[in-house]
Amino acid sequence: MNIQFKKGALELCVLVMIDSKDQYGYELAQNISKHIQIAEGTLYPMLRRLTKEEYLTTYFTPSKEGPSRKYYSLTQKGRIYKNELIKEWNAFTIAVNQLIEEEMDRG
Repeated sequence: MNIQFKKGALELCVLVMIDSKDQYGYELAQNISKHIQIAEGTLYPMLRRLTKEEYLTTYFTPSKEGPSRKYYSLTQKGRIYKNELIKEWNAFTIAVNQLIEEEMDRG
């Protein structure tokens, strides 16, 4: 998949997935990778930025497999931002699909 497509959609995917269930970084990477191939090196800087911008908050939970895990949770500000991104994404994909269909019909 085109890397530019992924970059544009990854933030929205992260917010949607965390909104449905608090997740720790590795878990989130695994869940997203079921749908979109990503590098963990891309995900963690984004999680730090989203936390700094107060769209996410974090907390630690003990783990049976090792050290405590840092979980990410969506804040109210993050939920509002996610909903705005969904509206923008839907409008964008409709416009792109319409453009493609019109041009394909011409050709």
